[in-house]
Amino acid sequence: MDNDEDAFADNYAERDQAKALREQARAGGLRFEAYLTGDQADWLLERVERGMFVDPLEAVFAIIQNFRELEPHRDLRDELLGRMLDASAADLESALPADEVFDELRQRHAQPRPEPARWEKIAR
Repeated sequence: MDNDEDAFADNYAERDQAKALREQARAGGLRFEAYLTGDQADWLLERVERGMFVDPLEAVFAIIQNFRELEPHRDLRDELLGRMLDASAADLESALPADEVFDELRQRHAQPRPEPARWEKIAR
């Protein structure tokens, strides 16, 4: 099994659901709900505000299309991943000590989470 398959192997119910939906999705597309973390949502909404995307749905479509187009170019994907890891390593050099991070995470986890914002499609 390659790495992509290994990562997916633990999700048996999701694999079965994907298999069951493929024919219907090929014919009529696929609708699903997505949750974005606060920083992901901020990034996306800022681009909608600037007019880069009409709405989050268009952004997801464009991002998936970009991913599909990069898929056959393994060398480019590996280079991009390497650059992302380098940037993360650079961020870690100035990171807080682990005990401080875990204390902060425990405090955040103890607090109630706000309801996520929900995008509503505007009827035209």
